[in-house]
Amino acid sequence: MEISNRDRIIFPIGGQTKGALADYYEAVAPIMLPFAALRPISLVRCPQGRAEKCFYQRHDSGGLGDAVKHVAIREKDGGMADYLYIEDARGLLQCVQMGTIEFHGWGSRINAVESPDRMVFDLDPGEGLSFEDVKEAALVIRDRLSDIGLESFAQLTGGTGLHIVVPLARGHDWETQRDFAGGLARSLSLADPNRFTATMSKAERRGRIFIDWFRNQRGNTAILPYSARAREGAPVATPVAWDEMNEIVSSSAFTIDDAELLIERSKGRSISGWGLARQHLPEP
Repeated sequence: MEISNRDRIIFPIGGQTKGALADYYEAVAPIMLPFAALRPISLVRCPQGRAEKCFYQRHDSGGLGDAVKHVAIREKDGGMADYLYIEDARGLLQCVQMGTIEFHGWGSRINAVESPDRMVFDLDPGEGLSFEDVKEAALVIRDRLSDIGLESFAQLTGGTGLHIVVPLARGHDWETQRDFAGGLARSLSLADPNRFTATMSKAERRGRIFIDWFRNQRGNTAILPYSARAREGAPVATPVAWDEMNEIVSSSAFTIDDAELLIERSKGRSISGWGLARQHLPEP
């Protein structure tokens, strides 16, 4: 896959180029595709670099390349629309060629769009909170999930927060997942209102961790593991082990310059099996 304009600066402060971004995705494709392939995706495209205009794209408008596929999905109004998905490294690179930096995925696969297989809680720190506060909050939620029989995994977002990822076996619908995720978030905020909020209101977030459970609704997406972020420094959304959280000082601890390190980490014992668990939501 030939990448044009490889020397174009995509991340002005760090100096990373379009070629460096393409090389990153080519290198991490084997560890990223198990999470990203055959899943409806939204792209964040920044054709002139992250300092210029960026936009989301979820529908197939043509021109992305033959390896960027589309699947027809029913919309809320009953009509059908073509959503994007990829199958392989060529698909990743064709998206990069067309200015893509970020890859966000649905919580279901294209062969069972109405049956989600992953749940995500996005922990977003309010004003005045540090990453240490986010990590402490994540452990509380991990333990709560464990108490009800669900194994969870931590992921750096490449921003300021953390994602708690709960892989699930198919067998429930979007409404069930939405109700469970919302109920859990609200119960945590009621139990510890000084630490958590489950509402989007900016005023409610000040000094609290917003548990964004809304990503668990049909059609909503979350940043995929190993996706780069359109932020200065070219950070990467990175799977991490719970027992290494003390050593991590930032959600943007890894960047596209760390491809070799990320690949080595994926082979280590602490990350082995990350995001893999066959489990079901508890009965209501």
